[in-house]
Amino acid sequence: MAITKQKILELATKRILKTEEAVKLGMSRQALAKLVESGELIRTARGLYISPDFELTENHSLAEAAKRFPKSVVCLLSALQYYGISLEMPHHVWIAIPRGSRIPSSKDLRLRTTQFSEPAFSEGIKTYTIEGVKVRIYSPAKTVADCFKFRNQITTAVAYEALKNVWYEKKATSAELVRYAKTCRVYNVMRPYLETLS
Repeated sequence: MAITKQKILELATKRILKTEEAVKLGMSRQALAKLVESGELIRTARGLYISPDFELTENHSLAEAAKRFPKSVVCLLSALQYYGISLEMPHHVWIAIPRGSRIPSSKDLRLRTTQFSEPAFSEGIKTYTIEGVKVRIYSPAKTVADCFKFRNQITTAVAYEALKNVWYEKKATSAELVRYAKTCRVYNVMRPYLETLS
């Protein structure tokens, strides 16, 4: 158990650790709870743990959401914030799931869940490592198209601001923007805004 404990504590300094991972390594849930009681681990959310020496980043909430719900994709306002293409500061982590999926619930993670149909759900996903966790985030061009698709929730002004920032900061090409606008079936909505940029 001493070796297992040492391994767990070492892993928790490098990445967010899930209960299931600790159990697979041979640690019981009771032993995990004792490590939290003793202050050797910190429980950041249900089933998620880090070391007191763990260096949190500004994207910690994205890593937590991805660790808890690995099949989801960070989208809309949270993706805009990650890429630095909006001044909006979301109070929730916006995640996408396939239409018809069970909506994830969490009392300790502030989530805003949207359901995407295919092919919009599966296209434009990029994977980044944040705090040792693989986090799936829609690309800047796909995110802009999504913002126009969900403009009733986030406003057209935010969607247009994101489009301008992506364009002027060269984070997406016109071909990418057109491609995802068509994928998300908002090309006719986006076209007048795209024409103001060219």
